[in-house]
Amino acid sequence: MSEQATARKSLTELLPAAAIKAIDVFVAKYPSDRKRSAVMSSLMIAQENNAGFLSEELMDAVADYLEIPHMAAYEVATFYTMYNLKPVGEHVINVCTNISCMLRGSKEIVEQLNKKLNIKFGETTTDNKFTLKEVECQGACAGAPMCEIDKVFHENLTPESINEIVDNILAKSTASADKAEG
Repeated sequence: MSEQATARKSLTELLPAAAIKAIDVFVAKYPSDRKRSAVMSSLMIAQENNAGFLSEELMDAVADYLEIPHMAAYEVATFYTMYNLKPVGEHVINVCTNISCMLRGSKEIVEQLNKKLNIKFGETTTDNKFTLKEVECQGACAGAPMCEIDKVFHENLTPESINEIVDNILAKSTASADKAEG
């Protein structure tokens, strides 16, 4: 075993016990020789327990835990937009720009977010509150244009409604900070 391999941390060293337990629930759903089937859920749980992103070390640890090649974890993490491969803001705004959303005004939603947050796709605000991401179809075409923020879908967006959503998130964040200080 190489020196690098021995220095590698295990998943149990990188994640809390509750996260390992949650991963084990998904692993148990599959035959023991099909642990790879739990890779998507395992990566999501790992991401949720790592400030919202997957480091290379964490992807390697998930792969080792599932006894799959590291590349198998990388393939999933780099293919799906729900995985973040670099640090993100407290709130990730995933704006759908696929055909239905595009035809119903996602361009205006993106322009409003660019203006309001002073960031473009793939960037995070200077206060680390928001990261803006472009995503493909979220399966909410009937409610286009839409975005997903913190696992909540917001549909039939207008520039005004997206402003209100962002303002509400900021107000809740401020209220939580004030409550923590007081």
